[in-house]
Amino acid sequence: MSLQIENLSKTYGTQKALDGLSFSVEDAQVAGLLGPNGAGKSTLMKIVCGYLPATGGRVLVCGLDVRTHSMECRAKIGYLPEHNPLYLDMYVREYLDFVGGIYKLGSRVARKREEVIGRTGLGRESSKKIKALSKGYRQRLGLAQALIHDPEVLILDEPTSGLDPNQLEEIRALIREIGREKTVILSTHIMQEAEAVCDRILLLDRGHLVADSPTKDLMQGLQGQVLVQVEFNRPVEPDALRALPGVDAVESLAAGRYGIRGAADADLRSALFRFAVDNGLEIITLQREEQSLESVFHRLTSLRKGN
Repeated sequence: MSLQIENLSKTYGTQKALDGLSFSVEDAQVAGLLGPNGAGKSTLMKIVCGYLPATGGRVLVCGLDVRTHSMECRAKIGYLPEHNPLYLDMYVREYLDFVGGIYKLGSRVARKREEVIGRTGLGRESSKKIKALSKGYRQRLGLAQALIHDPEVLILDEPTSGLDPNQLEEIRALIREIGREKTVILSTHIMQEAEAVCDRILLLDRGHLVADSPTKDLMQGLQGQVLVQVEFNRPVEPDALRALPGVDAVESLAAGRYGIRGAADADLRSALFRFAVDNGLEIITLQREEQSLESVFHRLTSLRKGN
């Protein structure tokens, strides 16, 4: 395993950012790290990279403990943080040479520099100073510096932030290509990106791992259910909706508006029409929602709100 997380915890004062987290990521896999704000994603990535010490548990990178072999582990990791720190007065090639020097690439630095410039599409901007680059090209440069030393584990925090649609697809394709050779941890708030790029989803909420599954399996797990939104002309008791045949769960979305989840073979819309007639209600809207990773995200994280 390229990355192993074992009973990892991190506490800030009385607040637990990570609480007994355990999972492993295999070689040649893109794992999407998802979760709402405050879920513990950034804390986890900083601990893996050796920037923060854990309160308990351990992290193994290619079999090495980050706590006891910090420098060796860092040499095996490429990291692109969300707020990409760059030396704006340096030229693109100068900066990549500088990063290559940090990783002690020696005589290989020029070859590796040109290789990552080509892979990340920086070619036509590579003679400019960094401060002259657009935000999208600065992101490409951040990805290039994360790749220059040929790391075994690549950690990307919001790597497509600021990219236009064409650049977005190019970087997604690059990440998929890299994921065929390396272990990639991709943190993102964009559900479509996770669906398009990730082989596997790790969903965090309040420091706990609430889902760990191949992306396809997670999506297929929803196929046995249907999600319906209904709006009546006045509020009704959610318990009355829960009592309808085939209904598994009801969520109040607004006054008179409800999200209803039930078995795919149940005719929820017909049941709701009958309910409306029997109770003298008018249905303002009734629509079936498309199943998506966003639906999974919302459902699994909302389940913990009352905890």
